[in-house]
Amino acid sequence: MLYYLFTWLNEHVHIPGAGLFQYISFRTAMAVIVSLIITTVYGSRLIKMLHDKQVGETIRDLGLEGEKKKQGTPTMGGLIIIAGILIPTLLFAKLDNIYIILMIVTTLWMGAIGFLDDYIKVFKKNKEGLQGKFKVIGQIGLGIFIAVTMYFHPEIVVRQQVAHPSSLKPVEVSINSQTGEKYYTENVKSSKTNIPLYKNNEFDYAKVLTMFGLKGDMITFMVFLVMVVIIVTAVSNGANITDGIDGLAAGTSTIIGITLAILAYVSGNVIFSDYLNIMYIPNSGELVIFAGAFIGACTGFLWYNAYPAQVFMGDTGSLTIGGIIAAFAILIRKELLIPVLCGVFLLENVSVIMQVSYFKYTKKKYGEGRRIFLMSPLHHHYQKKGYHEAKIVTRFVIVGVILAILTIVTLKVR
Repeated sequence: MLYYLFTWLNEHVHIPGAGLFQYISFRTAMAVIVSLIITTVYGSRLIKMLHDKQVGETIRDLGLEGEKKKQGTPTMGGLIIIAGILIPTLLFAKLDNIYIILMIVTTLWMGAIGFLDDYIKVFKKNKEGLQGKFKVIGQIGLGIFIAVTMYFHPEIVVRQQVAHPSSLKPVEVSINSQTGEKYYTENVKSSKTNIPLYKNNEFDYAKVLTMFGLKGDMITFMVFLVMVVIIVTAVSNGANITDGIDGLAAGTSTIIGITLAILAYVSGNVIFSDYLNIMYIPNSGELVIFAGAFIGACTGFLWYNAYPAQVFMGDTGSLTIGGIIAAFAILIRKELLIPVLCGVFLLENVSVIMQVSYFKYTKKKYGEGRRIFLMSPLHHHYQKKGYHEAKIVTRFVIVGVILAILTIVTLKVR
């Protein structure tokens, strides 16, 4: 909203400094600052309110050190994160930008699912919360919404080189910096995405089923749809599983958010995208402001969530964080980097799948279930081994930083 106000003031009143709101870098910095203020200053008030309403976490007895001390700690702190994301975004982003609209919808959508889950746990005294199938239905619904919008919305395009430019679209004439030859580029609907460690750094979903002789727009759309649904479901569940000890989900998500902000900036900037030889996505640079708010919200939440936690984010926060990361990566066409960037989430997910699968297999074969890990998810395995949870979080965050650096490096390593 402030973007439109200061743009009008700059054009009609000529107030000094009003033109700063034209710069993505300035609005991103403001989004980070306002998000930090909201989460740190007003976060304490929300925690007090949750305390007063006895919105406390019910801790299951897992035999872990220090877990009984956490009994009654306020949960649903994800409301702090959601406020820290949405308010700065509404203030500083262009609200008519389709990418911003999709991220706002994602935040509210996953926030509603997580809030309902926490509400059932806390107020209905049902430890299981919202049934798993309803969570999955909600995640699939969001994936379908994102896929349909991306595939069919006319404003979601990429800049590509064309041999015969259309007279109906704006055409850019570029020069190859190495050969000096001229070539034409224009904004087109595309099913391409970025892929790491590949020569041209691009992958077309349309080619997935061509080996079976299947072609056509609807076939391509179905492949894209399935991919988006899998990514949204996997990442949101991964963030949910990772939120098991103080500061782990928020800490790793902050690192992921910083990386996504960098990727969004270079993808939405024609100069940097040309230099890095990656796909240029017009108007996607606005997502950097949303990423700034996300980084500020996760960092500010850590103020209260770091060990020993004064508040837990609950599913309200973890499902929202996971959904945001998945949707953001898909929108900037970097979803195939998620296994690297979100490697901590992936390890947590895989540890649970391995543990459950192996237990069922050995129980069926030997009559007694056996385990790979002392406990899953993976962070509980290390707790069982005697590591303090603060050390576990620190080391997982370090791993997250390494993975983030590797993700950015893949832009040039092919």
